[in-house]
Amino acid sequence: MRPLLALLFTALPLLAHAEACVVHSQGDRLDVKVCQQNQSIPPQLFRDGFCQPQLKGQKVEVEFVAQCPGGSFGVCRNAQVSNLPYRQDIHYYGVASDANYLKPYCERQSKGVWMAR
Repeated sequence: MRPLLALLFTALPLLAHAEACVVHSQGDRLDVKVCQQNQSIPPQLFRDGFCQPQLKGQKVEVEFVAQCPGGSFGVCRNAQVSNLPYRQDIHYYGVASDANYLKPYCERQSKGVWMAR
């Protein structure tokens, strides 16, 4: 029993590792908040690349979380990353009418499944 507990305690830091990032960008007339939930992107690439957008002229804040928070108006599940084998779920927050543009993009470009909330 003790070896099992020791193994469990050594694995706790892995369980606390963030698997999602909330990206909030603001510009002159733009305020966008999305959360990317990693499915198969290598962890270092996810943290250092996918969760670090370079958006010229915009203030960008990134927060790493264990999972995406509730309150999104839609999710693109199992979205494929630009002709790569990587997958992620993308949660969208803000203006629900944006789903008119995001749903077709999710299904056609990202080959994902749109889930309205």
